[in-house]
Amino acid sequence: MATAGTVFGAAGPAAADPGRAGQAGAVTGQAGVGGDRGRVAARIAAAYRRESGRAGGNWQAYVSLTDPAGADPVVAVAESADRRIEAYSVNKIAVAVAVLDKVDRGLLTLDQQVEVSAAIVVPGGDGIFSLDGAYPSQVTLGHVLANLLTVSDDTAVRLCGLVCPAAELNQILRDKGFPNTQVQPVANPNRFFLGTSTPRETHDLLRALVGGALLTPASTEVVLRLLRSPVAFTDGIRREMSSAQRARVATKAGWFADARHEAGVIFDPAGAPVLTYALFADGQAGADDYGATHPAVAARARMGRRFLEATDRLGGSGTRHRAPAHRPSNGG
Repeated sequence: MATAGTVFGAAGPAAADPGRAGQAGAVTGQAGVGGDRGRVAARIAAAYRRESGRAGGNWQAYVSLTDPAGADPVVAVAESADRRIEAYSVNKIAVAVAVLDKVDRGLLTLDQQVEVSAAIVVPGGDGIFSLDGAYPSQVTLGHVLANLLTVSDDTAVRLCGLVCPAAELNQILRDKGFPNTQVQPVANPNRFFLGTSTPRETHDLLRALVGGALLTPASTEVVLRLLRSPVAFTDGIRREMSSAQRARVATKAGWFADARHEAGVIFDPAGAPVLTYALFADGQAGADDYGATHPAVAARARMGRRFLEATDRLGGSGTRHRAPAHRPSNGG
């Protein structure tokens, strides 16, 4: 069942994940969490159970709340959280982290240019570069990352590979503690498929990012500014939110074949992280529907609204990341 193994925060005892029955660490959730966070965790878990069950298919997920009283988060949902699966474009966050790690070490700069040749463009792929129709062109690495994390540009992946080959990228992620979040190398060392992760590792990568443990403050803000921008993904978690509320959510979706994934962080109004989610889904109906009407995407939209409402009066904890002011323009 889609919701088997989900734990409702503090509302009930920890339950075993049947996908990992008999294995060490198969118990999911956190028993004995009381107070506001326990109640909020229960509400989040109930929303996840209801919406994932309604969408059907297979779900692998890890969702937690920050806890000012301790370093460990309060786990609301843990379903098949250690299953290594194809992450698709959610792993573009990991790609950006690896590239920015090289920026932080002085090996790359955001204003250095890369060439967009006709041969490197992914024809018919998502994003902007395939729409240009005029090659070669020169763009900065900062422009590449902006397209990678907002409109999920497929050609931007190849452009990142020019400056951070697959083997090096994977080693950077392993060194940072993410052995399951790895791209898949191909014959060309500068190209790769987006590879795998687990819900728990994607969740932990996001928590490490907002906690300042992965990159310098400047590079951390690059990633979060892009993932929280108005042009970042809005069909899922952020769909049923105002523009101000969307600015409190850093999110990245991934889709391919019958899989529809999304992972991110919800911040409180002051900019402190309050909830981290990694939601991986596949096997639902409508594999050829990449829009907001896909069952799993529609389920995430309803979850997002419930997650926001559940945490709205719950302060976050940790480093604050205030969203830049959005100033619409009429040109000129």
